[in-house]
Amino acid sequence: MKKIMFAVMAMFAIGFTSCGNKNQAPAEAPAAEEEVVFNAEEEAAATISALTEQIEAKDASKFQEVLATVQEKIKEIIGSNPEIAKEYVTKVQNFLKENADKIKAFAGENAAVQTALSAITAAPAEAVVNGLMQAVEGAKDAASNVVEGAKDAASDAVDAGKQAVENKANEVKDAAKGAANDAVDKAANDAKKALGI
Repeated sequence: MKKIMFAVMAMFAIGFTSCGNKNQAPAEAPAAEEEVVFNAEEEAAATISALTEQIEAKDASKFQEVLATVQEKIKEIIGSNPEIAKEYVTKVQNFLKENADKIKAFAGENAAVQTALSAITAAPAEAVVNGLMQAVEGAKDAASNVVEGAKDAASDAVDAGKQAVENKANEVKDAAKGAANDAVDKAANDAKKALGI
């Protein structure tokens, strides 16, 4: 009997504790991210400087690494301002086209360099930016779907947990009622026996 009463009291304590936490102050909202402002001239100058350095060093692998950072920079700028991204791409494209002979002289038929170059120069700046924007949006949508799926799974797990607690509480309550009724019946029977009824 004592075990049942302790179990019932423990369930009520858990219930009251979880209800009490609802009154806590909401967490502070995260600080707003500072908006990054890009300047197409400055960004392009920095990239062109890095590309020039690798052309002068005649290092095809490092040159290809810089080209890879160009695509990442375009994606970064797109998030802030697609028009600035187009200006940036145009300036980088012009530089690469003007230096195509120098690049070919040291990179030759290096497939990785040629692939990276064509990804940046094969289409007009607007098409390059639009293609990367679509890729970025697709990635955002995929990430959003993953987050929503995780939220749904967590919500389902919480609901299942609540249902399990409720089922156990009902089970304990029913057991306590049965034990209490049995105890009352036994006490009544003992009293009847004592009185000779």
